[in-house]
Amino acid sequence: MANTTDVETLNSFLRGEISAVETYRKAIGHVSDDRIRSQLEDCMHDHEQRVEAIRVRVEKLGGKPVEGSGLWGTFAKLVQGGADLLGEKSAIQALEEGEDHGLADYQRDMDKTHGEARRFVRMELLPAQKRTHERMSRIKKTLH
Repeated sequence: MANTTDVETLNSFLRGEISAVETYRKAIGHVSDDRIRSQLEDCMHDHEQRVEAIRVRVEKLGGKPVEGSGLWGTFAKLVQGGADLLGEKSAIQALEEGEDHGLADYQRDMDKTHGEARRFVRMELLPAQKRTHERMSRIKKTLH
């Protein structure tokens, strides 16, 4: 029997991770610096790994993983669309804001999970999100 709260919370995290992948994919196309593009690709791959890990965990709990990014994806597309018009720096800024948002989501909602799901969020998802968040902060600082 699935713990509905755990499945709902993990699916919320999954929507955020799918949105992150979509946003990185879009932003990478607007970055001319090969070194920065490579770092962004690394961040995107981190988020892709989280997408897969969360999907597996939701299924293990007996739930059905969400397929898309939902409202977060729409928001991310709007933010990134504005960044596309303004260039590389704005694209990086949008990605960093997304990382801030993702970190806040994990920190705020982790306690809605229980047992093994909470351990998964605390020991795997949150540390991975902190790494990509820190990487984006460093990338942004190199642009100033």
